[in-house]
Amino acid sequence: MKNIIRLIIFAAILILPSFPNTAPADDSFPRRIISLCPTLTEEIYLLGAEDRLVGVTTYCEKPPDALNKEKVGTIVDANLERIVDLEPDIVLTISLTKPAVIEKLKKLGIRTANFPYAESFSQICSEFRRLAALIGSERKAISVIQQAEERVATVKNRVSTLPRPKVFVEIGTKPLYTVPRNSFINDFIEFAGGVNVTADSTTGLYSREKVIADNPDVIIIATMGIEGKNEKEHWERMKTLAAARMNRIYIIDSRKLCSPTPVSFADTLEEIAGMLHPEKAVR
Repeated sequence: MKNIIRLIIFAAILILPSFPNTAPADDSFPRRIISLCPTLTEEIYLLGAEDRLVGVTTYCEKPPDALNKEKVGTIVDANLERIVDLEPDIVLTISLTKPAVIEKLKKLGIRTANFPYAESFSQICSEFRRLAALIGSERKAISVIQQAEERVATVKNRVSTLPRPKVFVEIGTKPLYTVPRNSFINDFIEFAGGVNVTADSTTGLYSREKVIADNPDVIIIATMGIEGKNEKEHWERMKTLAAARMNRIYIIDSRKLCSPTPVSFADTLEEIAGMLHPEKAVR
C-alpha cells in the first residue's frame, strides 16, 4: 500500500535564492546530468547546476527554463536510446523508475543514483544535500537548507500557541486516499498548527464515512488527476462536516503539496498555515 501512496504522490509531478552557475572544480563530479524526476530537476536549478543538466522528463516544467531541456521520456518510462545518445555522466532516478531501466543503464556502464520517497521534511533536506554532494554543490545546499529551515521554524513558532484544527487531506479519489503519519505531507499539517485526522491510517486508503466520523475542521484537496472543484463541491454538500459549515474546504496545487524541494516546502507550509489559521498573520 505504501507504494500506492508513493505513486499517487509522484503522479502530482505532472522567491527562490539566486546562485551563480558554476561547474564543479573536481572532474570527478558529473558534468552531464540526466534527471528522471521533476523535483530533482528543480533542485538542480536551486543548486545552480542547470548548465550541466542535459536531459529531463516531459513532466519537468519548473523552473520554466527546464522546458527547453532535452526530453528523455516520462518519470516511469525513460527512452534508453535517447539517454545513451546524450552521454550522461549520471542519471538521477526515483522510486517510480522501472528497475529494468536502471539495470539496463548499469549494464551500459551509465552511473545512476536513486532517490527514495521522502517521509519527512528532514528527509527532503537530507536527500537534497545528498544530491548536492553527488554533483559537487554541497556548500550551496547547506545555504538553501538553512534558509528553508529558518522559514519553517518561523511558521511553527507563530502557530505554536494557536488552537489546532483537525485536518483531512485528500491526495486521491476513487478510491479515496489520504495522508498517513509517514509522509512529509503530515509534516505540512503538523508544522502549520493542525492535527492530521488520518495520521494513524496504515495504508492511506480511507472512506468517506470515516471522514464524516472524523469531522475535520479543514479539508485540503490536492489537484492530482482528479476534479478538485467537483470534490470540493461534494464535501461542501455534507453540512454535517465542520469544514463544510465553516467554508474551510480548500484546493491546493498538487505540485506544491506533493513534490516539494526544501524551498518550496517552506512556500507551501506558509500557504497551508494561512488555511488553518486565516485569522492570524502566519506568513
